[in-house]
Amino acid sequence: MAPVEQVPRPDQPGITRDGSAIESPDRESPIRVLIAEDEAHLGVILEQFLTARGFSVRVERDGRSALEALQRESFDVALLDVVMPEVDGLEVMRQVRERPVPPEIIVITGNGTIETAMAALRLGAYDVLSKPYRMAEIEALVRRAWEKRLLLRDRWYRAAVAARDESHDVLTSFAPYRAVLDMLEQFASSPLPVFITGEEGTGRQRIARRLHQGAAGGAFVRVDCAGRTDQEQLDDLFGPERPVSADPRTTNASGAGVTAMGALELASRGTLYLRDVEALGPRTQAALLAALDNGHVVTPGDQRRLPLTARIVASGARELTGPGGLGGFAEPLAHRLSAIRVHLPPLRDRGSDAVFLARQFLDAQPNGRHLHFAPAAIDAIERYPWPGNVRELRLAVERAAYRAADGLITTRALALDDAEHAGPAVPSATAAASPPARGGHMVADDDAPPSLADLERRHIAAVLDRSGWHQGRAAELLGISPKTLYRKIREFGFTRPSGRNA
Repeated sequence: MAPVEQVPRPDQPGITRDGSAIESPDRESPIRVLIAEDEAHLGVILEQFLTARGFSVRVERDGRSALEALQRESFDVALLDVVMPEVDGLEVMRQVRERPVPPEIIVITGNGTIETAMAALRLGAYDVLSKPYRMAEIEALVRRAWEKRLLLRDRWYRAAVAARDESHDVLTSFAPYRAVLDMLEQFASSPLPVFITGEEGTGRQRIARRLHQGAAGGAFVRVDCAGRTDQEQLDDLFGPERPVSADPRTTNASGAGVTAMGALELASRGTLYLRDVEALGPRTQAALLAALDNGHVVTPGDQRRLPLTARIVASGARELTGPGGLGGFAEPLAHRLSAIRVHLPPLRDRGSDAVFLARQFLDAQPNGRHLHFAPAAIDAIERYPWPGNVRELRLAVERAAYRAADGLITTRALALDDAEHAGPAVPSATAAASPPARGGHMVADDDAPPSLADLERRHIAAVLDRSGWHQGRAAELLGISPKTLYRKIREFGFTRPSGRNA
């Protein structure tokens, strides 16, 4: 399933911005349910039915008591009647949704009007149920809502821990890039889809997270489209056709498994980030276009019809259609995803940004205040083409901070292996990176500067050699994906030296 990340940065692991704790998910505890029902007899029946099926149940008779209970205790699912004394169910829901990790809420209504249902769904209700209802229906809904919250809490907790050292700020001194960021501020709260183009490492995901931060509610859900089959992509976005099994608490009254949720449902009222969207298969493209056109998602497993409330942010290396675009991508979907278009320039085209960012990254290091760049290192940073863009620059500075001697970061500490101080490369890679032969002789061609492709070839060759041809480690040092590195190895004709392991 697609990874889910909570964007707000906590100050310490498991703590949200407002100081509330995000609990690590506990799959062994009973599902905790709050019932807010003013009809005493119905409340007792619900309590007995759910308790007999292993739920931990608490019943409140009015909205104010329910609100106080939700503020004091943690519940997985809340069943809220709309019409209650003191405070109605929708107002309880409005206040509860402000909590960092609220329970999933099922709204129960006696009048069953479309207006009430739409109001509840806009506030973030998992579902709306009209009276009279079947008890088995209540149980199935509670289990599905619990499964959704469990998935979200699990990712929220892990993301909160991981986010301790991660900043989502986009730093730049480049005026055109600042103009892009200013434009994003204007569209942050818009529901329109956004398409971000740019090379690997230019910060496409950071821009997506920045857009998410500017809008309220929901989770940030990332789906990696590359390397997945068409059917796997459909499962990722819409949920699998067959139900999941395993934990008996995820089965409904008939014994059938509860269908796992797709990313479009997990990202309700939040942001769905489609990374490398150009890799979407034709069936997935058609299904996504239909969902965008119709404004709702039909889950393949249990055929539930859900409103499409996720804001879609997609990214790719280049435009999907038109001159220079990719062939085979459905043009109507490309237009829908590109309602707002953002292009992120590579670092080599951003003027003095490389030096500006290098200083920012150095300051962020634990020993950064005691370090500074040698003039030759600054010059090397300015001249280096940065094929891995900002990601490669960050890794280079972090690595150099540990290699610095006497508080000085030199070109050796940076180990950029550019045109003037190329490091050793493996023989086969060096041969591929060598100047072309003229009349059967190798010519150094000192009169012409090396091309960006030559610099990239030499740099990748040097990093492969330094990492012992461990492609995963080399990709990390280069700031590119292993898939991109594999493509570059084939493109440059590199061969692994004998005795080297992957």
